[in-house]
Amino acid sequence: MIITKNKKMPENFLWGASTSAYQVEGANLIDGKGPSVQDVKTVPEGTSELDVCADFYHRYKEDIALMAEMGFKAFRFSVAWTRILPEGAGEINPKGIEFYGNVIDECLKYNIEPIVTMFHFDLPQALEEKGGWSRRESIDEFVTFAKILFENYGDRVKYWLTINEQNMLTLVGDVLGTSNFDGVTNKYKKLYQANHHMLLAQAKVMKLCHDMLPNAKIGPAPNISLIYPASCKPKDILAAQNLNAIRNWLYLDMAVYGRYNNLAWQFLEERDAVPHIEPGDMDIMAEGHPDFIGFNYYSTATVEWSDGSGEAVTGNQQTGSSEPGIYKNFVNPNLLRTEFGWEIDPDGFRATVREMYSRYHLPMIVTENGLGAYDKLTEDGKIHDDYRIEYLRRHIEQIKLAVSEGVEMMGYCPWSAIDLISTHEGIVKRYGFIYVNRDEFDLKDMARYKKDSFYWYKNVIATNGEDLE
Repeated sequence: MIITKNKKMPENFLWGASTSAYQVEGANLIDGKGPSVQDVKTVPEGTSELDVCADFYHRYKEDIALMAEMGFKAFRFSVAWTRILPEGAGEINPKGIEFYGNVIDECLKYNIEPIVTMFHFDLPQALEEKGGWSRRESIDEFVTFAKILFENYGDRVKYWLTINEQNMLTLVGDVLGTSNFDGVTNKYKKLYQANHHMLLAQAKVMKLCHDMLPNAKIGPAPNISLIYPASCKPKDILAAQNLNAIRNWLYLDMAVYGRYNNLAWQFLEERDAVPHIEPGDMDIMAEGHPDFIGFNYYSTATVEWSDGSGEAVTGNQQTGSSEPGIYKNFVNPNLLRTEFGWEIDPDGFRATVREMYSRYHLPMIVTENGLGAYDKLTEDGKIHDDYRIEYLRRHIEQIKLAVSEGVEMMGYCPWSAIDLISTHEGIVKRYGFIYVNRDEFDLKDMARYKKDSFYWYKNVIATNGEDLE
């Protein structure tokens, strides 16, 4: 609808931005940190390794001071499992405990709420070699890790996120460097058994958080992308419902309601991928009540009916996938694209928010949303990223409209606070408000520069979203 009676943003709205440990910290195998699957994977040709990244590990005070200068109310970051538990289990690394304690304290010094993601694509390699999330033991390993975090940081952290983009770990894990199918005859069976274990681990951790930290709040953080039908043909609408169930509602129906989505379950039956469910599993799922939904949004997707011919195609987080007999990817001619091929759909952002709130009626916080681009540092130390400002402006406008429609929005933490290593394209695909002066293989001086978007976002925060110009 056209909104003429606009409501103001909540006074306690959590304006901020996000990062992840393996993409920003560097220092990947020092001070006791063990290797994760990200540290041992083969990076895409022509892209940087993850040993330095933005060197946040050594420069976090400088970076958080810049976030404070922007006026951040929140900073969403992840904890590297192997910085806390180098082998994924067993002995705790005190230097890892100290590092994240220091990051949290530095945030609080500036009245920035730390929003801590417990797992962001970086499973300990020692656990992966044992079978990773495919093993039943992975549930308790994650719960033990979470308990350590709650014990050490629960006095200072109010907001927790469980697993970043669990749906992407399942759907495109081979693209993310998190899936190994050596010797596997049915990859779907392996993926969805691992997915079941992650869902159980998440439910247990949410309950544990409520038991240990009654004043804290916790939620999931999937990548949610509303799916459009390619036309008004009834079969295209069925295809869109199929992918919405497989990509989105499977994960949120389980997190919120503790039950498998019926369409997603049928998909698992069709692919001989129904997970083994032990007695009591669904009772555990039903106890994992989230307090809010964190979600990453970059774009919508569009699909048409698939008659079952052809082969399955794995895209990336946002584009290009097809499943014979389920849906077929369709390029939306009504949308612009980024330099890296991702569709831009601010209206779809609002549509996605509306649909989630209608289904789940929980407060929501955007934990990623942003534009990756080839930013250029000028000779006088400027970065003119008007394209990013326009992208963010149009998405924030849609948040404001959703708030006017009665949606409970807690915060907005776009990707990313600072330039970091993109999963697919390395450092050249820049997302941050803060420019890091390095190239793919030439580290230069790693100096920080404020982009034009830095100053723009500072004003957005200062006016609580009233001034977007």
